Amino acid sequence: MTQLTHFNQSGEAHMVDVGDKAVTQRTAVTEGYIEMQPETLKLVIGGGHKKGDVLAIARIAGIMASKRTAELIPLCHPLPLTHVEISLTPEPEHNRIRCQTTAKTNGQTGVEMEALTATQIALLTIYDMCKAIDRGMVIQSVQLLEKDGGKSGHWLRSSATL
Repeated sequence: MTQLTHFNQSGEAHMVDVGDKAVTQRTAVTEGYIEMQPETLKLVIGGGHKKGDVLAIARIAGIMASKRTAELIPLCHPLPLTHVEISLTPEPEHNRIRCQTTAKTNGQTGVEMEALTATQIALLTIYDMCKAIDRGMVIQSVQLLEKDGGKSGHWLRSSATL
């Protein structure tokens, strides 16, 4: 692809017309991490946080956010999501939690933005719930690992570990 699709011939921002595209099953898988102090991670893993189950709340927040992506990103099409799965995996050896999101739809445009939004919001929710004890947390490496469907077909990040 040699041009940005969200700009017309005059350089003005516009919503891409997907009306003539075929409806296909589309999937996107994303990941991201939040690093934290070892004590913070132990508190999250042990369920000892005063605000409740941090990972369960983050998972729900991510799913909710995926359904509102078109409200947050101006030129994004609203999509009828058929599935959103968020896996939050503590990695004590790295003092972090890995978030992996899989989003699916049957539609005329991809679902990457919904998966990326879900991952970001799940990680931000963890930050919000733990910031009182660890303001130095770092959200990083949020990225698309894989996408499938549509005219461009299957794409897989070469370094992805799925």
